[in-house]
Amino acid sequence: MLELRHLDPSHPFQAQLQGPDDGQPITLVNTFVAPEGQAEEVIDIWRHDALYMKAQPGFVEAQLYRGIGDCHVLTNVAVWESLTALRNAFMTDEFQSMLSRYPDGAVAHPVAVHKQAVPGVCVG
Repeated sequence: MLELRHLDPSHPFQAQLQGPDDGQPITLVNTFVAPEGQAEEVIDIWRHDALYMKAQPGFVEAQLYRGIGDCHVLTNVAVWESLTALRNAFMTDEFQSMLSRYPDGAVAHPVAVHKQAVPGVCVG
């Protein structure tokens, strides 16, 4: 079963999902740590999850990244039209039940973010 851990314990992912929706696109950055020898299994399960999410209203795109070499880290970057769209897709009973398919010891660190403008470097 997938364990959700929070990068910012003072504002866990479930609290982020309940935040106000400003109508702007939202990006989910979800970093997984796969158990030893099970990265391929986690990728296959993630593929099924991503296909489900892809069919949900408000889904824009997703990309999975994998650590180089024998690294067990996988990072999903998914863009949604709004926080409400992400919340509605994530909170379905069907998606929640899918999380139990991950192998024991798999950990995810999800965070919902907006683009941040930094003058001279990037736009918001």
